[in-house]
Amino acid sequence: MEKQNLNTTLIYVLSVFGFLCCCLFGLGIIPSGIAYFVSNKQLKAAYADHENYDNIDGMKTAKTVALVVLIINILYLGLTAYRIYDMGGIGAFMDIINEAYEEAIRNSQ
Repeated sequence: MEKQNLNTTLIYVLSVFGFLCCCLFGLGIIPSGIAYFVSNKQLKAAYADHENYDNIDGMKTAKTVALVVLIINILYLGLTAYRIYDMGGIGAFMDIINEAYEEAIRNSQ
């Protein structure tokens, strides 16, 4: 019986996309969370029948990368929440965004 190869490409792509999105208020938590849970599911299947799977070490590395990116996103999401709280809440945050938008409109005319 031929060994099945664990596909790590999806995990790496989602992890990189999650890392790139981490500066957008921590929204990279979604793709990196998906990458972590998919890699965890594939590793559980591989551990249950490890003789029929190849590239388990590569999947472990992909899972570690996904976990690191997930932690970075969680920290950035917490930092963003703290910054919004420190500014006076979501209302003050929206007022600052609206003022910046109106100023950009005035400067472009």
